[in-house]
Amino acid sequence: MLKNQYISIVVPIKNEAENIQKLTREINKACNKIKFEILFVNDGSNDNSINILKILKKENKNLRILNHNFSKGQSAALKTGIHNSTYEIIVTLDGDCQNDPKDIPAMLEKFTNHSENNLLMIGGVRVNRKDNLGKKFASKFGKFFRKHLLNDDHPDTGCGIKVFHKKLYLLLPYFDHMHRFFPALATREGALVLQHDVNHRPRSKGSSNYTNLGRLFVSIFDIIGMIWLLKRYPKNLKINEIKK
Repeated sequence: MLKNQYISIVVPIKNEAENIQKLTREINKACNKIKFEILFVNDGSNDNSINILKILKKENKNLRILNHNFSKGQSAALKTGIHNSTYEIIVTLDGDCQNDPKDIPAMLEKFTNHSENNLLMIGGVRVNRKDNLGKKFASKFGKFFRKHLLNDDHPDTGCGIKVFHKKLYLLLPYFDHMHRFFPALATREGALVLQHDVNHRPRSKGSSNYTNLGRLFVSIFDIIGMIWLLKRYPKNLKINEIKK
């Protein structure tokens, strides 16, 4: 069934010159039975990322490059990639090679098995996370408050590898850092949100674009904004078309 799937794989990057080639090779190998495009969104990198992408594009006809002239953040890069994607099934993963493309086929299989749902998201849950203690603490802090303040039970909203309908994403309100709240926002729109255990690898090259303290403070303000947003969504709204 996967042979008939057409997917757009969106990868936001910033200063990931050392990881792009490996990631492209792994995606091609993992998805060799699937029809796909890869959209690398270069979010204002100041290393050699764009030149490496241009070389890879000559070797991979299904690879597309979307470029931000300055950095606007991961949520903006994802928005650029998804809005410019060709296909209706979106796969996202981070550009640091910590997500494993080998997980994509199994996640797509689960997605296909629930294809009766018009709005669907499969969110990766990292097993045996390879992050440092500071990043794990910030993640647990955010998870605690998302669960108790937003009623968000997804165990790993920060995991970059996800599969979802493009039309679902287009229903979501856009704001900076929204990618950290995808499951809660999807649930807000009535989507079915499922979990899938995925591999997680240590970052072997390059450095993170986030600081743990910065991530922590930003999460606090974002959660306050999400509380405001969720409270203003119409409850139990039913729509019917009157034809006569």
